[in-house]
Amino acid sequence: MSSGTRLIRNIGIIAHIDAGKTTTTEGILFFSGLTHRYGNIDEGSTTMDFLPEERARGITIRAAAATIPWKDHFIHLIDTPGHIDFTAEVERSLRVIDGAVVIFGGVEGVEAQSEKVWRQADHYHVPKIAFVNKLDRIGASFARVVEDINTTFGNCAVPVQEPIGVEDGFHAILDLVTSELITFSGDENREVHRGPVPAEHAAVFAARREHMIERLADHSEEIAVLYLDGADIPVDLLRREIRALTLRRMVVPVFLGSGKRRLGIQPLADGVIDYLPSPDEVDQVKAQDLRTADTVAIAPDPKAPFAGLIFKVNASASSDLFYVRTYAGTLHAGDTLLNSRSGERVRPKQLLRIYAKNTEMVEAVGPGDIVGLIGLRDCGIGDTLCDPRHRVAFESIAFPDPVISIAIEPKYSKDKDRLDEVLGLLCREDQTLSRSQDEDTGQRLLSGMGELHLEINLKRIADEFGLDTRTGEPRVAYRETFTAATSEHVVFSRVLGETEIFAEVRVAFKPLPRGEELFRVSNSLKQRNLVPKALIAAAEKALADGLRTGGNHGYPLIYAGAELTALEIQPDKTTEGAVVGAVLEAVDQAIAHVGTVVLEPLMRLEVMAPEDCVGDVSVYLQPRRAIIHAMASIGPVKRISCQVPLAEMFGFGKALPKLTGGRGAFSMEPCGYQELPAATARQLFGSL
Repeated sequence: MSSGTRLIRNIGIIAHIDAGKTTTTEGILFFSGLTHRYGNIDEGSTTMDFLPEERARGITIRAAAATIPWKDHFIHLIDTPGHIDFTAEVERSLRVIDGAVVIFGGVEGVEAQSEKVWRQADHYHVPKIAFVNKLDRIGASFARVVEDINTTFGNCAVPVQEPIGVEDGFHAILDLVTSELITFSGDENREVHRGPVPAEHAAVFAARREHMIERLADHSEEIAVLYLDGADIPVDLLRREIRALTLRRMVVPVFLGSGKRRLGIQPLADGVIDYLPSPDEVDQVKAQDLRTADTVAIAPDPKAPFAGLIFKVNASASSDLFYVRTYAGTLHAGDTLLNSRSGERVRPKQLLRIYAKNTEMVEAVGPGDIVGLIGLRDCGIGDTLCDPRHRVAFESIAFPDPVISIAIEPKYSKDKDRLDEVLGLLCREDQTLSRSQDEDTGQRLLSGMGELHLEINLKRIADEFGLDTRTGEPRVAYRETFTAATSEHVVFSRVLGETEIFAEVRVAFKPLPRGEELFRVSNSLKQRNLVPKALIAAAEKALADGLRTGGNHGYPLIYAGAELTALEIQPDKTTEGAVVGAVLEAVDQAIAHVGTVVLEPLMRLEVMAPEDCVGDVSVYLQPRRAIIHAMASIGPVKRISCQVPLAEMFGFGKALPKLTGGRGAFSMEPCGYQELPAATARQLFGSL
């Protein structure tokens, strides 16, 4: 392995919206010397949130990357959005990072989106450290947030620091590992001072440090032996064992501070170096060898054939910028690469080190790096780039389906082609955006993950691309499912010109349990070795496409299973087209025989509101078919957790400030589908 690889940290900053991700990131940039001003969200001067809409709204919309020098290391840091509408940015970032910093608000603790991103990180086996931010706010409690983390995520949080002072009196930190008091001074608290623990804090320090050591001793035999013998535990041993346990995802070290007041940022960056892995300390990523179809492990070896993954695209009319995580080999500008998905050869013209919106050209990059490439053609998110002589493909990146759509047309007919070009560009950047055409009206439809998601992209169309458009009202992206199980038998026999084609299939269809797989396609052919693999693959693909095409009302089917139980062929007459025709006819027969029901998307809604406003919020939600599951006190506010149909939530973002006097906040995320009530279905579709 390269010694340079050991000096790299690929990390993501993940959290619920408004937990302080961007402010914390701005602090690391500033204290590294990379920026000369501490970016401020309120002033719109942040480095990482550089899009006009991000600065105007004070939120992160697109994941931004920066390479940060820190104590002879390079931290490739990705600041991700906290709003659920932009979950695709988080998903693809988690795919390529090696460690994560999860930020929690000192008042709110674990919130809906912070829980979601934590689970996403677990899915990708990403080691984590936690940072409890905003401890200077009224109602903040470090101990309560740590308890919240342990309750929610399985007793994994181990504080390695303790705050001195509460709320606006918070001003210093006890380092439980080094047994020091950390204070800050100078311009923007740039200077960090470490000294002995004062006598007035000795008792608290001793209790907290002993608790930390007890927690570590549960997992570390070395620490346990010294602790039981009453011996001093060396700082180097503590650091080494905390690091080992973090990499094994057995503990999550917890840091603390206030990004806004510039407290605790430098020790957090030190913690990234101390406790999160380098690229050669994580499990080797798996890929498929395209020649043998075997699964192979890709090691971060600079002398190996190159392999990398495109995880983000900044699209433009002139030249797209592709964000690539390199996994093996060394890449030079001008090298010829293979796009494993398309089979086409591509050649990057430039390699760029990325600093948010700024870039710097480099001549070569090795494994474990995150860089930008310019000059690739017909490439997209999830594509593998590799050495043409060693063809491999990483697993692609999966994204959720959109749940809301809106009709969009250019204000002037001369702009139709320009609008199509811009919509294509936006969809290249964001895989949770999709465009289509309404079969009845012929209107263009733009679909996404929520009202804010669509609103921001419409604003980009107007501001960035100077296009005037007309839009309709938001529509819910409904789905359908079978009402019952059925088995269909189809004999497909046609004469095309002078050619006769034939295929015979039996397919079993059934509804799947709600909340599990969206759809399942399989085959149970008894003599599959007698049927060419290409015909079986064509049948399975046709089944998947047929289910997605739609039911009685034209919406894609979900919670639907299709099993190919028989495929009869005649070698001289059966083509892939015949098999596809037979399968699609079977899908149509199943829909006609058992019928479908319409399903509506459900959202998990979390509202934070002052206690005196909870009644008004509840009264608003009740007639909108909301089911309230829990109500909890979080410092001075109440957290209302409920489930509500998406169709009932249009306009809620504008209603909540009126209900709470501007003091409320909310987050929503998709959580499945339910059958549309009969009265609502009749209103939308007439008699069913």
